[in-house]
Amino acid sequence: MVGGHLLEQSLDDERVEAVSILVRKNMERTHPKLTQIKTDFEHLSDVESAFRVDTVFCCLGTTIKKAGSKEAFHTVDFEYPLEMARLAKRQGAAVFSVITALGSDPNSAFFYSRVKGELEEALKDIPLAGIHIHRPAGILGNRNEDRPFEQFANKALNALAPLLIGPVKFMRPVQASRIAEVMLHEALSADSGFKIVESVNYQ
Repeated sequence: MVGGHLLEQSLDDERVEAVSILVRKNMERTHPKLTQIKTDFEHLSDVESAFRVDTVFCCLGTTIKKAGSKEAFHTVDFEYPLEMARLAKRQGAAVFSVITALGSDPNSAFFYSRVKGELEEALKDIPLAGIHIHRPAGILGNRNEDRPFEQFANKALNALAPLLIGPVKFMRPVQASRIAEVMLHEALSADSGFKIVESVNYQ
């Protein structure tokens, strides 16, 4: 969902010269700046040359229910992003920008938050000029998949948003388009280093 907005914003931004996207199957979307690269994510090294860019954005994410198991979830939310960062480094990319989640913590008792936190820790060992970690709270927008519990939770939080002020403001859900906007802005800025963008920065 965030990736779709990020794609459109990148194509519309005059500062972005070209956009390559890794896809499991080709999209109908066409644009002079857009190249689609059909990819088996189990064999990312087969498309290593695609990482010869300035910035790599990773908006991958699933749920344990959709993945089918904790192991499969770990593959999508930890192994794939980490391998992308390694390929980005090997191909000379300057920035790797990735979405984790609010509450990411390698020591968390919650599996989801622990995996996200473990990814953040692992990324610290990759010597890229810039690593941008984005930690949004609930993400609002139209998904191409059904996540009933997440949708219910986000609707509830959205209804309560006016009351989420002060020390609990960070719990406000965020529009996917806004997350994409901040990701693109941060990537195109001159800042480098390991940067964590917390959810309040999208509001």
